[in-house]
Amino acid sequence: MMKRAALTALLATALVAPSIADACSRAVYFGLEGQTVTGRTMDWFEADLGSNMWLAPRGLERNSNTATPVVWTSKYGSVVTTLYDGATADGMNEKGLVANLLYLPESDYPPATAGDNRPTLANSAWVQYVLDNYATVAEAVADLSQEKFRMVAITAPTGEPGTVHLSISDASGDSAIFEYIKGKLVIHHGRQYQVMTNSPTFDQQIALNTYWKTIGGQTMLPGTNRASDRFVRASYYINEAKQSADPRTAVAAVFSVMRNVSVPIGIKIPGQPNIADTLWLTVADQKNKVYYYQDTKSPSVLWVDMAKLDFSRGSGVRKLQLAGNPDAGGNQTGNFKPAQLFKFMIPHG
Repeated sequence: MMKRAALTALLATALVAPSIADACSRAVYFGLEGQTVTGRTMDWFEADLGSNMWLAPRGLERNSNTATPVVWTSKYGSVVTTLYDGATADGMNEKGLVANLLYLPESDYPPATAGDNRPTLANSAWVQYVLDNYATVAEAVADLSQEKFRMVAITAPTGEPGTVHLSISDASGDSAIFEYIKGKLVIHHGRQYQVMTNSPTFDQQIALNTYWKTIGGQTMLPGTNRASDRFVRASYYINEAKQSADPRTAVAAVFSVMRNVSVPIGIKIPGQPNIADTLWLTVADQKNKVYYYQDTKSPSVLWVDMAKLDFSRGSGVRKLQLAGNPDAGGNQTGNFKPAQLFKFMIPHG
């Protein structure tokens, strides 16, 4: 009885809590013969995030750009999508590790304290740090759980706090979710953690999804654009979609699921002005190392075949211009151009 009452309270909270710039959904598809695919949506209330795609080679010197920076050299090459060319929001490295940054209003990062001399990593660099340093989820969890640096939050150019959490998945289908709650790092690690959206915190999302499983997806699914409803729909459809060894079918299935949980352009909810449009989608074929991207205002999907890219040390940073180029489509593997590496956004003050 107490368990039911607690779940009822949780459902009520999810239904009435204000949604501050709720954004993004992520899901991992388990196909046949190791055909793993991860998809995500990028939702935000500003119409243009200035997103571009970047190629970073192995052996690249990186710096978190904070006052006491984390400094590292990339072990693996990667292709990433940025926000404002100052934050890495999404990407895949050459080993098939995928990282996705999603909004979480409940995020609360560790405060600066006397005696804590650890270097700091702005969360604008979180995705890039993971892709540069790890080949698998297990490797990332083992290292990041040691908390060798202190995470600090940026402020978005629009003024919103950069409160985010991170999902990662690898070519085997393993997953992990990283959240900072009440100043503490919380990690959920396991293949079962296929889906992530936004508020509430991940443990509560799991509880809500467990409730909806008792109803059954063929009976009824919650249909709003709230993060908790998108979590339930993505969890149901990513496993109900045809499980295939064919990469074209698998990628199409993931695109269809991500479109199902996308927020239509221009949706407005009274009292919740920051429910956000889906601006772009990415789908990463982790078995074949193909990274797909679609601007929701574009009629075309574009993709990059990472097996045909040069990630060798010294090959240089390259950029695929997406901002202001909504008609780009098809195979863009050969269209990266040499560019000066962007700097990560850092906290003000």
